[in-house]
Amino acid sequence: SEKRKKKEGRWVTPHFQPHFCFDRCAMATATQPFPDQQPGTSGLRKKVKVFQQPHYTENFIQATFNAVADLEGSVEGKFLVVGGDGRYFGQQALQLIIKMSHANKVGRLMIGQNGLLSTPAVSAMVRKHTATGAIILTASHNPGGEDEDFGIKYNISNGGPAPEDVTSKIFEHSKKLSQYFISKDLPEVDLSQIGKHQFDHLTVDVVDSVADYVELMREIFDWDKLKALLSSGKFSVRIDCLNGGGFLGMIV
Repeated sequence: SEKRKKKEGRWVTPHFQPHFCFDRCAMATATQPFPDQQPGTSGLRKKVKVFQQPHYTENFIQATFNAVADLEGSVEGKFLVVGGDGRYFGQQALQLIIKMSHANKVGRLMIGQNGLLSTPAVSAMVRKHTATGAIILTASHNPGGEDEDFGIKYNISNGGPAPEDVTSKIFEHSKKLSQYFISKDLPEVDLSQIGKHQFDHLTVDVVDSVADYVELMREIFDWDKLKALLSSGKFSVRIDCLNGGGFLGMIV
């Protein structure tokens, strides 16, 4: 049918998109270090225009991969959760992470639909799916926009922020980078649709941004009792989502 196409001798569905290009896509790109890429436990936060400088974002991502390799023995075959708060420059950064993951031989990325994942949701997904870690694109409460802030931070395998010994490794690598690895010709991934994409060794899973977190909340709280309380007329609550209400409909 039109919805199923034969590729490399096997049938695939539109939700599973294989691509084969490692030998011609992956390449080393020469660069020079930036002196200001020291992350804290909340990651690296700068103005968007700083991250938009040629090689700046790529350098920090490569330094993060190199630090993961120090901790894990290699970044090859590793599994990372990726997402962010949807602020300006996030979509470009997500595609860079995918292309650099492919070139660095990362094994799997799990990315929230539309690139959106709250920090607690990322932590829940890392633990549930036993990921190596996570890259989160957020500057937390800092203002977003073309002239405002962007941020990248790494969370470790327990779902929590990278401790100082890890962020120090990232910074040390950032100060001595001479090249980063990127598959520039890799097709961009459609993050608006839930599904699986295969790029040689790299699997990219685009997943529901809230399902795992809501499932965790159902395990932690007795929702039937909460519903009874809120429906009793004896208790009221005011909800302020601070423009981040992705979970509201599923929880309330």
